[in-house]
Amino acid sequence: MKFATKAIHVGNTKDPITGPIVPPVHFASTYVQKEAGVEEEYDYSRSGNPTRTAFQKTIASLEDAYGALAFSSGMAASHGVMMLLNSGDHIVVSSDI
Repeated sequence: MKFATKAIHVGNTKDPITGPIVPPVHFASTYVQKEAGVEEEYDYSRSGNPTRTAFQKTIASLEDAYGALAFSSGMAASHGVMMLLNSGDHIVVSSDI
């Protein structure tokens, strides 16, 4: 697929419950769990939601990447990057980070 086709179609699968081809934006912060302690695909919006999953699939496809990560805030993105560092690593940043 070419870029434009990927941008339109990848990550946009028909919603099995309501039927739209372009997925709706999900604003839920928590999701119903079938049973306590049993992990589901979505439990809390900080760990993931259907909207972000679709966006990540689209971005990964456009970049011909294995995967992509999207964050809900700059602080979350900064934390994600910092978690890749080891003790003793050095970084160079601006003074207003």
